[in-house]
Amino acid sequence: MHHRLAPSSARGLLYVALAGVAWGTGGAAGVLLSHNSGLNSTAISFWRLLGGALWLAVARRLLRRDPITLQFAAAPLRYLLSGLGLAACQLGYFAAIPRLGVGVSTVISLGVGPLFITLGARERITATLPLAVLGLTLLVSDGRGVGHASIAGVAFSVLSGAGYALTTLLNRDEQDPITSATLGFGAGALILLPLGLAGDITPAVGSWPVLAYFGLVPTALAYALFYTGLRAVRASTAAVVALIEPLLATFIGVLAFHEHLTALSLIGAAVLLLAVVRQARRE
Repeated sequence: MHHRLAPSSARGLLYVALAGVAWGTGGAAGVLLSHNSGLNSTAISFWRLLGGALWLAVARRLLRRDPITLQFAAAPLRYLLSGLGLAACQLGYFAAIPRLGVGVSTVISLGVGPLFITLGARERITATLPLAVLGLTLLVSDGRGVGHASIAGVAFSVLSGAGYALTTLLNRDEQDPITSATLGFGAGALILLPLGLAGDITPAVGSWPVLAYFGLVPTALAYALFYTGLRAVRASTAAVVALIEPLLATFIGVLAFHEHLTALSLIGAAVLLLAVVRQARRE
């Protein structure tokens, strides 16, 4: 197996930031798919991970990487757990939304993820992390409060954040991030397949281009960049910098879907951006 040099810290931060940008476009794609594909959230998640695996398999072929079976055989449990984390991240988030709403589900899942990552990596929790969570909370706030809380919804959101943390921690030291992501996506798709088959898993033909984009940009490209960046920056830093995702997703919502930002949302965006910049400067 070929070992590849880790990127510098500056390039690592750039890769993670670009991953956050790519993830940020996934929200719009997900909205279009939920309206036009005829699929439920589990089926969409299945096609997302399967599409990511297929796109990266093509990339591996073009890059002439070693046989994928060699890397899988070296640590099969690692890649199965990574796939489980990816599946849990998807399922937990979509299961939380009808119970808590998009805003609260996003705050909890994206808020606890960096916390779990920092604790799992045994890194120091700095003031930047709560600052980022504050900014995220204000960003998705509609000014009307949380309303009634759902214990199940909170649990599903925490599960989503834990799944994200698990796959992040497992891919910190990968020599070949593209192959690692391919294996994780493949395992995650297999885990989701039985659940997807419980409903209609065949997408409408008109939704195929959006599905292809969903698998390519906010999945294959985003995770390959994120895993590559993890080789050069601390996991806690990567988790906070990647919170560029909700920033971009919010402004795409404003531009593409005519959503409106409140004053609290604008303040939250500024606070979250400040946290991202402060965390990046710590590297």
